[in-house]
Amino acid sequence: MITHFQFKTLFENKEMPGWHFSFYYKKQKFTGIYHQNGDIQWTSEQPLDTDLDQVKEQVHELMLFHVYDK
Repeated sequence: MITHFQFKTLFENKEMPGWHFSFYYKKQKFTGIYHQNGDIQWTSEQPLDTDLDQVKEQVHELMLFHVYDK
């Protein structure tokens, strides 16, 4: 489970899509960039392959809730 999820806009112009995000998963911090099309660009080591799909799904759900469902 993802904990301590945080995000902020990627650009000063908040109308432009793109967000920095960070969270902890299994006691390890992960960071990345979430693009408007749902692509994730990891700026830290990415989660293990066995966890990657589950983590990406959780990030998508959190971004949808916090950014698009305001």
